[in-house]
Amino acid sequence: MIKHLEKEDFHKEIEKGAVLVDFYATWCGPCKMMEPILEKLSKEKDIKVIKVDVDQHEDLAREYGVMSIPNLFLFKDGKEAKNQVGYLPYEQLEKWF
Repeated sequence: MIKHLEKEDFHKEIEKGAVLVDFYATWCGPCKMMEPILEKLSKEKDIKVIKVDVDQHEDLAREYGVMSIPNLFLFKDGKEAKNQVGYLPYEQLEKWF
């Protein structure tokens, strides 16, 4: 399941387990291409996927140093484990994860 969150809920949602955060924008072509891939990953793997629109949440994007999108962050129990900038096909994302 993919969630779209407000800033107030963001830090609470990444505290437990594995959470994949996708910083994106509605106008971003590669971000749109990632949508079905992230949906598939969220259904097939035991992972929560959270999407953060950088245009609506510039403060969160700044907090995590997002300069390009799509930008994926993997959090494990609230700590940043990995970061990936750019489009990834499903097979590469699965290996990265």
